[in-house]
Amino acid sequence: MSAAVNQHQQGGALEGIKVIDLSRVLGGPLTGQILGDHGADVIKVEPPMGDETRDWGPPFRNGTASYFDGVNRNKRAIALDLRHEEGREVLLRLLEDADIVVENFKTGTMEKWGLGYEDVLSKRFPRLIHCRVSGFGSDGPLGGLPGYDAVLQAMGGLMSVNGTHEGGATRVGLPVVDMVTGLNAVIGILLSLHEREHSGKGQFVDATLFDSAISLLHPHAVNYLMSGKTPVRTGNNHPNISPYSTYATGTRPIYLAVGNDRQFRKLCEEIGAPSIADDPRFAHNGERVVNREALRAELEAGMANVDGGDLADRLIRAGVPAGPVLDVSESLAHPHTLHRGMRVDIDDYSGVGAPVRPSRSAPVYKVRPPKFAQHSAEILREFDFSEDEIERLIQTGIVPQARPGR
Repeated sequence: MSAAVNQHQQGGALEGIKVIDLSRVLGGPLTGQILGDHGADVIKVEPPMGDETRDWGPPFRNGTASYFDGVNRNKRAIALDLRHEEGREVLLRLLEDADIVVENFKTGTMEKWGLGYEDVLSKRFPRLIHCRVSGFGSDGPLGGLPGYDAVLQAMGGLMSVNGTHEGGATRVGLPVVDMVTGLNAVIGILLSLHEREHSGKGQFVDATLFDSAISLLHPHAVNYLMSGKTPVRTGNNHPNISPYSTYATGTRPIYLAVGNDRQFRKLCEEIGAPSIADDPRFAHNGERVVNREALRAELEAGMANVDGGDLADRLIRAGVPAGPVLDVSESLAHPHTLHRGMRVDIDDYSGVGAPVRPSRSAPVYKVRPPKFAQHSAEILREFDFSEDEIERLIQTGIVPQARPGR
């Protein structure tokens, strides 16, 4: 076994787990990266054209976009043309001792290739956990159709509650549906690994963007189901709580998230305006929500001559939930970001750290995102392909070494 594999398997809660990651773009690759961060040996299998996110830039480094790098560390890479039967035979050999396969092909593709879970994989590899990330699942009115993050933000109701009333429905400024689907896929995989300890059998994990989008609608969905009133866009205001929004100060804006009367009174004292808490219009949360604009005027008047960053720090240390509105560069450079290990650096690669760190099995960051087909020969040797077989697979293009035109 290669040194790279040995290094990759030194630690992590999932040490000894093998993953074949056939996925591309975001939801599936994020799933694989999370498993890899926690010690699993993840083999990323790309099509001859490569994962398209390699081209989703700028910025680029050494010809690969940052978008790809953001969700593909802790993986080894091989390219494989699954359109050909011989390519599918190679995949089946890779699956022989795999615990998990992750894919996000269009629903029905694996079945068309003779690699469906029910008919083939579950029978040939009874302990295999097959995780499919898809837009809508395989059945139902939209079953089998492709899904995309922004489209599901629209269809799932997220855009309808994001943004201001004047500005119209707005996409959340990050691929939240794709990312949450990746997280849900990991949850499903880990549940299946645990269940396998009792049953000895793998199972199929169906993680869809549609389901994930609907699951994100708290509290808007339950508000609607209780009241019958369709939620509306409220900008930065929380629909149920006040003061719970961005507020102007003498410098940068801050976000206040005041959830009870005690915190509210403390806020008023800290900004030197305790009388605001005695105003009957603001006595309790219900009154504050009804009179939120009048409350905003009072609070912003009290904060007009103070530095937002200093005030936010003073408030949160006094027990009032508050934080300055930072940009991405400020967030990544924040001392607490560095203290929490949320920046990862491997050679010339920099990324965002794993947010889950068990105390005895911390995540491991051993391998930077791979170049296209970087580990092909190494992986094939590991699975007992002969040198002649490897050379033939490369020469015939079943295991391509470069992307077309690159």
